[in-house]
Amino acid sequence: MKRVNCLYRVSTKRQVDKSDENDIPMQYTACHEFAERNGWIIKNEFYEKGVSGFKVSANKRDSIQDLKKAAEKNEFDILLVFMFDRIGRIDDETPFVVEWFVKHGIEVWSVTEGEQRFESHVDKLTNYIRFWQANGESRKSSIRIKESMNQLTEKGVYTGGVTPFGYKTVPSGRFNKSGKELIDIVIDTSESPIVRMIYEKTIREGYGSHRLAEMLNGMGIKTHNGSGFQCNTINRILSNRMYCGYYISSNIESPHLPHLQIIDEETFELVQNIRARRNVKNEQKTQIALTTKGKTLLSGNIFCGDCGSRMNASSYIYKGKEGEVRKQRYMCCNRHRRIKTLDECSGQANYIAEKVDSAVNTIISEYLSRIQTTAKSVALEKRYHTEIAETKDQMRMAEQERRRLDERLSQLADEVGKSLTGESLYTPDVLSMSIEKTKKELQGVEDSIVKFNFMLNNSQGAMSKLDFYYDQFRSWAEEFHNASLEQRKMIVCQLIKEVRMSKGYQIDIELDMSYAQFLAVE
Repeated sequence: MKRVNCLYRVSTKRQVDKSDENDIPMQYTACHEFAERNGWIIKNEFYEKGVSGFKVSANKRDSIQDLKKAAEKNEFDILLVFMFDRIGRIDDETPFVVEWFVKHGIEVWSVTEGEQRFESHVDKLTNYIRFWQANGESRKSSIRIKESMNQLTEKGVYTGGVTPFGYKTVPSGRFNKSGKELIDIVIDTSESPIVRMIYEKTIREGYGSHRLAEMLNGMGIKTHNGSGFQCNTINRILSNRMYCGYYISSNIESPHLPHLQIIDEETFELVQNIRARRNVKNEQKTQIALTTKGKTLLSGNIFCGDCGSRMNASSYIYKGKEGEVRKQRYMCCNRHRRIKTLDECSGQANYIAEKVDSAVNTIISEYLSRIQTTAKSVALEKRYHTEIAETKDQMRMAEQERRRLDERLSQLADEVGKSLTGESLYTPDVLSMSIEKTKKELQGVEDSIVKFNFMLNNSQGAMSKLDFYYDQFRSWAEEFHNASLEQRKMIVCQLIKEVRMSKGYQIDIELDMSYAQFLAVE
């Protein structure tokens, strides 16, 4: 009597109770009946719960590896499955897994498809085609499921996934076709204030992810899995747009869901701006201080007026005239060299940090006093009309470019026919590349036109954005002189786009356009 090992793949992750008829999978019943009809005895059964035969390689599937070990020890004669795709659906791997068992003396049977043999080239080809088709079906299923999930996200329906810090899941009272209760995600009122604090510390005091993690761990706050905070945990919180009130799935964004909003969109975008400017790749020209722990106002966001490279703060200790020990801080260009090299900077060797801070403070104070005398209604109205005019100009330019590209695409299409008859100067390959390039350029222009149309039609959003920057500018004016050094550094970093220091303490300050626009109002 032949000994059989059965392999089942079931989606449920709970333990199968074979004593309960309602809990026995259809595969289990079919395999047992098939073995009984053929006079075989089932020795062992392997259940793979929640394992994808399409995504997971056989090398990483415990059941396949256990079956191979048993085959090498001659512990069974037949590997029985309901369908061959239960063994796997990877077209460049699974056929060879099946062939491996056959070469080791194991018959491979399917309840619905019979025995898989390898006695001829036709058998091998049939084996490959079967799993190639299964692979294709899995890809189609994956696409359908992904599209279905995207559609649900677009409708504002929660489709599952890891629950971000600041939220929790609750029973929804709704049930799916299988009778399983669905869940909803809601704001966790005990965690949401912590999320807001993380964002505020980033904006107001320049806290980085490491410092924020240390702060939360010091407060005894834990993540959802009960562990301490890591830098990656903080970065995920700071980059998750769900906090603005959106479900995000595969770059698909739901409509705005006010009941999920913890952070307003302006605050979120401000944090993204700070994080992007702190990126090491942009280190040479970032205006955001890489750290706010330094003792100088502009450490990390001031540049040399001669060579354009970053200036860093340093200090040295010396003895005064009466022998007392003194400490002096100064700013020095990174590229400055005392000896002549190709990298030599002809600017001043160093600048006393106190003089630099004093000069910048004076200029910033003047800007802040000017915004306090600028009427909000006048500032917003004039800036709004200016932005609308600028957007309309950009729209006209984009439409002109679209017409040019459309004409170019039409000309290239005419050349294709000539090329095929040998009447064109261009080969079909060259024309194909040109057409593809033009189509990509055209798509980019059309995307810009859609964006400009949205901006022109979304007057409320434009006014809201201007209102946010104006209110922030005014709040800085009220708190700047009484703020801590860390807070003043972050205000300066966000208000100023670039500070350039030249010989004789000549300072050139360029304001960020988001704020400079209000000072331009007459």
